[in-house]
Formats: sequence, structure tokens, C-alpha cells
Amino acid sequence: MHRYQWNAEDYRQNSAAQQQWAQELTAKLNLTGTEAVLDVGCGDGKVTAEIAGHLPHGQVVGIDNSEAMIALAKREYPANRYVNLFFQSMDARELRFNGQFDVVFSNAVLHWIDDHMPVIAGMHQSLKPGGRILLQMGARNGMPEFMAALEQVLALPQWRDYFAGFSCPYGFKSVEDYQHWLPAAGFVIKRLEFIEKHALHLDAEAFKGWIRTTWLPYTERVPQATRMQLIEAIATQYLASNPADADGRVSVLMVRLEAEAEKPRQQTV
Repeated sequence: MHRYQWNAEDYRQNSAAQQQWAQELTAKLNLTGTEAVLDVGCGDGKVTAEIAGHLPHGQVVGIDNSEAMIALAKREYPANRYVNLFFQSMDARELRFNGQFDVVFSNAVLHWIDDHMPVIAGMHQSLKPGGRILLQMGARNGMPEFMAALEQVLALPQWRDYFAGFSCPYGFKSVEDYQHWLPAAGFVIKRLEFIEKHALHLDAEAFKGWIRTTWLPYTERVPQATRMQLIEAIATQYLASNPADADGRVSVLMVRLEAEAEKPRQQTV
């Protein structure tokens, strides 16, 4: 997986939708307060810190492969104030835990990875027998309107040479994929479903901020001096077909794949 140059502070200011969806997802964890939780792809740590708040007698470890994100998380949530909250730099495909956690949680992360099997296997290894996973990620064909606008812009003469031979790097997966992969890794599936979400950006500038901070595989292909021009072009193209509402807010349909599964207490032979 390519390591993109995340601007952790910029991401923090332009990730309201991800945080809102994470809060909805963490509510589904139904934590009792004693669990050990692993947050895979913790980003700037704000969701991990919220999980820690629900664990007065437990703990949560957040991992991310971005050193900038982990550094920001450690600054914002210092160990002397958050005694049940820990952050580590680690690739989701190379989890180094063994039977330590009751719950593995991941929100808006796994679509950054093409091959999910090493991640799922690592999650299984990280869990105690009887442990569970709750995952949400971008789904296959989950952003039809935004992707249409993006592709129209990339085909324009001023941009197309930068994207010669380029294909979408995101690992957007389907329910059918996870129906195969979870049992193959030893999980018992509890729930797999597509969930329609609308990311609501406060205005056009916030929408551009979302493009700037989360569409790095695209923006990093053009020279830095022209990146804002590309972002402006994408936003303009999208808004031409999907105008802002009466309050100036910009909505983006983003279908999510949500998965819940359990590691059996006794492994079958």
C-alpha cells in the first residue's frame, strides 16, 4: 500500500463525516466498559479517544500506518491524561497482536487497502476466542455521482497525461467478497450489509477540503503547484450535476459496507 503524505491537521479539520459515522458505528459496539479494543486505522485518534471514554475498566489501542497521524494522536491525547488509550504506528496488513483483544473496530479505512485478506487474518489473530469485529468501509460502486465527476475531469486534456495507465487504487469491496473472506479466516459472520450514507459538507469550501485531504491517490499525481486547480475542477464538475442545497451544503452519496463477525470460542478442527 502506497504511503500517502497525509496532512494530519488538515484531515482533522475536514473529517466531520467520518467522525459522525464512526460515532454511529461505535454505538453498535454495545461496550460494557471492560473490553480491550483495537482500532485499526485510527487516524488522528479522536474516535479512538471516544471509544476510550466508554471503557472505564478497559483499554483501546489505535494503530495507523501514518506516522503523522500517530504523532498528532499522541499529542492530542497524551498518555498521562488518557491512561486507557494507546497509539502505535503499524500497517493494518501486518498486525502484530496475538489474542489480546475482545473487539476489533475499523471505520473508513479498509478501502485504502486492495488485498483485505492479510488484514482479516491479522484481526482474527489479534482477537481472544469469542472476540468480535465491527468494520465499516467504502463499498464497491459506492460513490457513483462523485466518481462520474472525477472521471470526467481526469479525461480533460490538461489532466489526462498525469493519469495515463492509472486505475482507481481503492479496495472497494462487496458483500460477496466478505462472505468468502471472513469464513476463510476463521470468522463466523453475524451481519453483512450495504448502508447508504450521505456525507454532508457545510459548504463548497468544506467539500474541497474533503477532496484535498482524502483523495490523495489522485491529487498526488499532479504537480503540487496545480493540485488546488485540480481540486477546484473536480468540485465544479460535481456541483454542476449535484448542486448545493438552499443552505449551501454539499451532499455526497457514499454507500458503505458494514461487517460484523465473531471468532469462535473453540476453533473447529
